[in-house]
Amino acid sequence: NEIIELFRAGMPLRKHRCRFKTYERCFKASEAVDCLHELLGSNQNFGPEVTRDQTIKLLKKFLKNHVIEDIKGRWGKEDFQDDGQLYRFPPSSPLKPYPKKSSCRKEVIKFPDWNEPKAGTSQEYISVKPITASSEMWYKRHSIAIGEVPACKHVFRRELTQTNIEEIWKSMTLAQLRKALGLDSLDEVLDTKLVNSTYIVQNTYNVNKQGVVTLEDKSKELPHWILSAMKCLANWPSYSSSKHATYSGFERDVFKTIVDYFGQMKEPLLTFNFFDVFVSVLGLLQKHNKAVEALQISCLLLPPENRKGLQLLVRMMAKISCNKDLPPLSESVRTRTLMVQAFSRCILRSKDEMDLDELLSAKLVSFLMDNYQEILSVPSTLKSSIEEHIIHLQRVQIKYAGAETGTAFTPPSFCHQISTDEFEYQRTTGSQEPLAALLEEIAMNKEISVKDKKKKLKKFQKSYPEVYRERFPTPETEAMLFAEKNKQKPPILMWALKKPFQPFHRTRSFRM
Repeated sequence: NEIIELFRAGMPLRKHRCRFKTYERCFKASEAVDCLHELLGSNQNFGPEVTRDQTIKLLKKFLKNHVIEDIKGRWGKEDFQDDGQLYRFPPSSPLKPYPKKSSCRKEVIKFPDWNEPKAGTSQEYISVKPITASSEMWYKRHSIAIGEVPACKHVFRRELTQTNIEEIWKSMTLAQLRKALGLDSLDEVLDTKLVNSTYIVQNTYNVNKQGVVTLEDKSKELPHWILSAMKCLANWPSYSSSKHATYSGFERDVFKTIVDYFGQMKEPLLTFNFFDVFVSVLGLLQKHNKAVEALQISCLLLPPENRKGLQLLVRMMAKISCNKDLPPLSESVRTRTLMVQAFSRCILRSKDEMDLDELLSAKLVSFLMDNYQEILSVPSTLKSSIEEHIIHLQRVQIKYAGAETGTAFTPPSFCHQISTDEFEYQRTTGSQEPLAALLEEIAMNKEISVKDKKKKLKKFQKSYPEVYRERFPTPETEAMLFAEKNKQKPPILMWALKKPFQPFHRTRSFRM
């Protein structure tokens, strides 16, 4: 609607002559291309990367849907060309009214300010008079062990900065992730220096009522035309019928637009830095709850704009796959399979483009679609445990006489050094175990042909030779997979033809 309004307002209309006849308030096709191309290039939702060919395609859609018509009033076909043909705007605009916005204001979720002092609690030390009591008085009042009560020296509240808070979130989140993956160390699957603690806190607290991340930097939001396209397919047909003029093949054009947008991303939503972490989760898919927990925590480590994009995309994929009212988006591929094929690479892939990235990402994306509501929500257990730990550190502390008062705050430590042997064992079980499971799945799959199985095994051997050698240490062990096929006996007819030629002997029945 916005582009149509701007085009109608900005397109110069003047008198033109064609075949000895004059036409008022019209324009040439080439002039329309020039005007609309300039308009799209300066629009923040499209930009200078829009080509002239794309502009012509849009004008073809305009002609088909009666946004423009030729000087004889004809429209409905996409035969617009970049030439001197004359066109005009129809008397009435084809625009549909904008949906009215709700009058209720959105609730602003305030991010907790950890530096703000709690009511009734001072940040400074409070001097208190020493309190002493006799053993007799203490015994009578409290009925506990007799002894002298030490003098109270100071009452204070431990001061935590925002940086302290974020470091606590990072260390405790990584500790919980290590536990969920069943590893003694995350060194093999993740460089913890690349984990941004600010992202974890923002992904936890900056969310709307639907649990979707809200971004502080609005320039990183998805373009509104992509959001509109995603909502159109996710809520088909109710959303499409109220806002868009549809035509035959409309839903496929919208889907292609979404695929093209996400396909041009230089880095997947689950960034290259976390590829090994998400691959490690594949080994837990048989343990549903463990896999969900590991993915919940892993997705908290993502940049907020990536997490939001993942939430919206996977939710759209799941809704489209279950929507029976949506026309088929492909003639040959089932809708669910199409979703996985179309978006796997933009969700997960390695930086080095390994041969089996496609299989690994497809497996993870399928699990994400089936459990997206749990996985892409904030893990409540982790959140409550960290908040309780921070509250404990912020409570009023009492120091008794003789106790150290100048101790600096030290963030909790959750890691310990391990030996080389332990590290090698963790590397094998933590990183290579999911790959071994994938290899076994390929080897035992009876639904694929022998030719395809050999091709996949060869790719696996090239990419992960150590894992392959562990499963197939000798050529004989590999040959056992195809032993049954090789043991088939040749057909009787072929065996008979291979006998040496025997001369013909006449029997008595042929004698005269």
